[in-house]
Amino acid sequence: MTDVMPGAGRLAHAPSDHPKVKAAKVGILLANLGTPDNYDYWSMRRYLNEFLSDKRVVDIADWKWQPLLQLIILTKRPFTSGANYKLIWNHEKNESPLLTITKDQTAAIAAQIKARHGDRVMVDFCMRYGNPSTASKVQEMVAAGVEKILFFPLYPHYAGATSATANDAFFRALMKEKRQPAARVVAEYFEHPAYIEALAQSVERAYAKLEVRPDVLVASYHGMPIRYLMEGDPYHCQCAKTTRLLRERLGWDKADIITTFQSVFGREEWLKPYTVDHVADLAKEGKKSIAVIAPAFSADCIETLEEINGEIRESFEHAGGEEFTYIPCLNDDAAHVDALVQVIQENLAGWI
Repeated sequence: MTDVMPGAGRLAHAPSDHPKVKAAKVGILLANLGTPDNYDYWSMRRYLNEFLSDKRVVDIADWKWQPLLQLIILTKRPFTSGANYKLIWNHEKNESPLLTITKDQTAAIAAQIKARHGDRVMVDFCMRYGNPSTASKVQEMVAAGVEKILFFPLYPHYAGATSATANDAFFRALMKEKRQPAARVVAEYFEHPAYIEALAQSVERAYAKLEVRPDVLVASYHGMPIRYLMEGDPYHCQCAKTTRLLRERLGWDKADIITTFQSVFGREEWLKPYTVDHVADLAKEGKKSIAVIAPAFSADCIETLEEINGEIRESFEHAGGEEFTYIPCLNDDAAHVDALVQVIQENLAGWI
């Protein structure tokens, strides 16, 4: 790290007119998907435009996609998406649940990191879409004297539309810096023992509160087009392995837990089975009680609080299901924070 004179703000042996230099630090920048600033039409439109214009998310040629997006989708969808966000909005803090939870996660992680490393490490978070942006937080870290940044996309599994696009935004932000910090990117951590343990504990706690054990646990992961799998994206395989590792840790039979995929968009065929359809099939098969967990999400968001606990719950109940239990994401649960800190510590090796 740079040799800075204590309290002087300048390099040792440097002339008196040398620009002031911050004491060198290491930065940990957590990243999540993103959130609209509000649920009104224009806030939703800005957010959805940024999200759906990302080539990692929708890889259709612009001449085909943009007219459809700008003239049709972004005319209607901000109203429906905004209404859904309003249902789950944290009105007390005037922010989305994802933003509230990410702030809580960051604070809990920062407390542990400070206890270990003092003020030598700066911990903050950013969003791939919306605010606070990745670029703004990289700028803040560099201005604060951060010379090494550990970038941590909060996605247990790798996918081009999640981890890769978060990394893209981070690398683009680095390109703008005159003094570019050294950088590391945290890889997917879906099979980390501490993460699997945190998942298993959340299931055990939820089941312990139920009078009747669910007939099956549905592990619902965010979906993607099957074409992405054929093109080499490892996401599907990592989801399947997560379900297996969770089942083995719980000591369950294969029939006790199944893997499904949610959030289908567009006409293209996506990974199957689709959660919304499969829970209805389970009810029709006589499974009257199910639980649903979402291992691909590090924090509850619109896809869990509204889609799973709304649309997917309704699909199950309308098909004859009776008991539906949603097991919340790990959020700022102590075991989850401990797992994330373990991953961070492993990736800081040699830096601090």
